[in-house]
Amino acid sequence: MKIILAYSGGLDTSVLVHWYANKQNAEVITYCADVGQEEELDGLEEKALSTGATAHRTLNLVDEFASDYIYPMVRGNAVYESQYLLGTSIARPLIAKAHIDIAREFGANAVAHGATGKGNDQCRFELTFSALAPDLQILAPWRDSSFRKEFPGRKEMIEYCKTHNIDVEASASKPYSMDRNLWHISYEAGILEDPWFDPTTPDNREMYKLSVDPEIAPDDPEYIELSFNKGNCIAINGENLSAYQVISKLNKIAGKHGIGRVDLVENRFVGMKSRGVYETPGGTILLHAHRQIETLTMDRDLMHLRDSLVPRFAELIYYGFWFAPEREALQALIDKSQESVSGSVRLKLYKGNVITVGRKSDQSLYDEGIASMDDDESDYQPEDAGGFIRLNALRLKERNRKQGFKV
Repeated sequence: MKIILAYSGGLDTSVLVHWYANKQNAEVITYCADVGQEEELDGLEEKALSTGATAHRTLNLVDEFASDYIYPMVRGNAVYESQYLLGTSIARPLIAKAHIDIAREFGANAVAHGATGKGNDQCRFELTFSALAPDLQILAPWRDSSFRKEFPGRKEMIEYCKTHNIDVEASASKPYSMDRNLWHISYEAGILEDPWFDPTTPDNREMYKLSVDPEIAPDDPEYIELSFNKGNCIAINGENLSAYQVISKLNKIAGKHGIGRVDLVENRFVGMKSRGVYETPGGTILLHAHRQIETLTMDRDLMHLRDSLVPRFAELIYYGFWFAPEREALQALIDKSQESVSGSVRLKLYKGNVITVGRKSDQSLYDEGIASMDDDESDYQPEDAGGFIRLNALRLKERNRKQGFKV
């Protein structure tokens, strides 16, 4: 069997390389996706080969991640359960798609991942594999009883590495797990499994990597201007930037002001609740600004229709259905709704807050002559409101007359 294994060089995947190569007699090719995690990727190939892999590939996917995955998600204002900005979720379909590309390159007949059997990622990876490459065998070792029997916990994995001279830096106890990419960092498990635990105390400040504590953020606010074209942010303070550059720059600006921290208990696709702490500094600014330019340029009923679909759109991304027909259909509607979403938004950033202080657009639907309380010279005639209200009140009056109504 020839297996393409998603590989980070950490404890779990290092054990998997050796276990598949030596215990399962498989040919193992390792693969790592660079989606902006900014972790040390140098030396991965050497480490993988010394552990038992026959080849290794590291792919730089950050530009594709920003333009083809994050930006389409932002155009739909996707936020899961009104809080989670989908940082881990949106990276998984791209990682899995590239995983398949590597499998085709090497003629492999199986793909393997190290996602836990209790989490969402196993669903996201495998739904993508199934959608794009149904012929490939999927190996999920954490659902393999023989693997779990041999490695019931980290202690046994560390001992296995010592026995087989596998070079890993790991301790028997780790306070939490972390997943990072261009869009966010997530923290979960360990000390964070207690939903009453407070990670914002001075003793825990070092956990956060992308943002300062809002309490110690600068005392002076910072103003920035974001420019949009058809729902996509294309410039910051007048400087034209790629999607990747926009997100990278916003991460630095927002992080300096303590913006983008979220602590939540979410509902996993597999049925359980989990507590997660997230940093999405640039994304928080970008979503806020995007919504503001929409308020100026998008038709009311179109916005309400799109907004009614946002929870479902976010749910599909969270569950792992990026390559499902319903997500593609929703994306088509969302992108159609963005055709006039162009203009600029001015924001004030201050101690964890994103404050709107201006928006403008050549395609603005806001008409000061109509909206003004001091000017009646427009297509809107106040006298017309009486009939409008009477027509909308008719059914309410009839309900009271015929059926009664008690408060």
